[in-house]
Amino acid sequence: MSKIRGAVVIDRERCKGCNLCVVACPTNSLSLSVGEVNHRGYAFSQDTNPDTCIGCASCAIVCPDACITVYKCKTDE
Repeated sequence: MSKIRGAVVIDRERCKGCNLCVVACPTNSLSLSVGEVNHRGYAFSQDTNPDTCIGCASCAIVCPDACITVYKCKTDE
């Protein structure tokens, strides 16, 4: 039986590190970068636990700068 998983793509250079996506994620898949910043000097959001993403797109919905795109992928598990 197929299972739906999510794949999150984050535009790191546009991200301002507001942390809204991290808080909105029900599976704790996202976090802010530590020790790394984008060209504007902001810590950016990153998909640190991609295996837990369910593709709900809560992160993309709350992102004020539309930096996040979520794709739903089928897996054979």
